[in-house]
Amino acid sequence: MWGENRLTRMLGIRYPVIQAGMAGGAAMPELVAAVSEAGGLGTLGAGYLSPEGIREAIREIRSRTDRPFAVNLLVTQEPSPSAEELQRGRELLAPVQREMGLEPGEPARYAPSFAAQMEVLVEEKIPVFSFTFAIPEQKWLNRLKEEGTILIGTATTVREGELLEAAGVDLVTAQGAEAGGHRGTFAGTYEQGMVGTMALVPQLAEGIGLPVIAASGIMDGRGLAAALALGAEGVQMGTAFLTCTESGAHEVHQAQILEGTEDSTVVTRAFSGKPARGIRNRFIDQLAGREGEIPPYPVQNALTREIRQAAARRKDPERMSLWAGQGLRLSRRQGAGELVHQVVTEAEAVWKRFGDQKG
Repeated sequence: MWGENRLTRMLGIRYPVIQAGMAGGAAMPELVAAVSEAGGLGTLGAGYLSPEGIREAIREIRSRTDRPFAVNLLVTQEPSPSAEELQRGRELLAPVQREMGLEPGEPARYAPSFAAQMEVLVEEKIPVFSFTFAIPEQKWLNRLKEEGTILIGTATTVREGELLEAAGVDLVTAQGAEAGGHRGTFAGTYEQGMVGTMALVPQLAEGIGLPVIAASGIMDGRGLAAALALGAEGVQMGTAFLTCTESGAHEVHQAQILEGTEDSTVVTRAFSGKPARGIRNRFIDQLAGREGEIPPYPVQNALTREIRQAAARRKDPERMSLWAGQGLRLSRRQGAGELVHQVVTEAEAVWKRFGDQKG
């Protein structure tokens, strides 16, 4: 079953299993290296790291493994919010800050410089670059390709897959509606991009000529087997890796995932200003119905940073951004390498059972 396909050949990996590049500290060098060592593709979640932080993390990964790995970035531009937007955002968060005993503050900057982050990736000649939120300027894609880097873009519709193919990427991740974390929609409204994995993957596989990676709600070997049957050539798993022993996710975040159910999550703009799926909590409920007052990403993300960090220090799940997909009941506590091998073994069992039934 695990003979080479286009995806494994391009990426130089044994198994078509990719660990999602979850920004915010969950997908850091220890987890990345463990996945790659097990035969999958580990991904550094570098979206919120400074350029120097990215360089240090890449070099640490290389000290832990000589196998291929990816670096994931969030494609952003430096925002210039109006004074009115900022005032609305501050007023929106003021009651929460008072409840927590926090003083309102001004973020030093809203997000790291995307251009500076990209310069590091080019200089470090990374094996694989994955991205979401938009398509980087062509000059960056061209420079990475000149260094031999494989490019993976994120699509939530077939149209987005077509745009990524036209831009020259090598593989496309199909992000279904079940996915945890931020929505990657960039060619339309996020509501238009809320297509389920079962519907999106086969249409994308038929609609473009590139290998498709199925993502969203995939937690075990049944998900891998189903994705391959639908026309994908591999899977990307995020939530499943958050509860691994090498995960950098906060212990409270991990506990909430392990205790969660398929109806625990909602899509919200409350924490970052961009639609994202996470476990529903008090903060999300407090801002529900006030969408028009929430500044866009990454402004809201910067304005809520102190709230999220204080909540993490206090181990308060009601104020933390608990990103997770809809497959929560299938979460497991184990090593990342063990998870990769278990997913592969389970998928092989599914295919064997299917073959036996056909016979």
